[in-house]
Amino acid sequence: MATASHNLSTYDPTSVPSGAGRRFALVVSEWNLEITDALRTGAKETLMKHGVAPEDILETWVPGSFELALGAQILLETETLDGVICLGSVVRGETPHFDFVCQGTAQGIMSVGLKFGRPVIFGVLTDNTMEQARDRSGGKHGNKGVDCAVAVLKMAALKG
Repeated sequence: MATASHNLSTYDPTSVPSGAGRRFALVVSEWNLEITDALRTGAKETLMKHGVAPEDILETWVPGSFELALGAQILLETETLDGVICLGSVVRGETPHFDFVCQGTAQGIMSVGLKFGRPVIFGVLTDNTMEQARDRSGGKHGNKGVDCAVAVLKMAALKG
């Protein structure tokens, strides 16, 4: 397991560009709310830690992870944004539904970023159990939302 001994929230703050004057959106899935709200908190706090003003962070909720891509696309069509972070949580069940949702979600998020030429960050936990999801959303492996905020700041700076 790639994160077995790795804290997702560990990074060098001096390597992260300032987000001052930039505008970002968080698109968050309502499904598995305990997990996604923790991811949202981690992402938002990290953006603010690196200079993004609270009023420059737009938050939008969508029903599930599959809807994240369309949520990001709608925001990029209607708002002036430097990037979008898509946050969700899909926990494996007993049917192939997990595979379809994860594959479609990943493909959709990537497509939106390429279509708009803006960073659209994949912050969807795809875990086998709720315990694993908790471990990656503020538990023993840190908070993937933090990692996503760092990624969007770096990619926005790369974009210029």
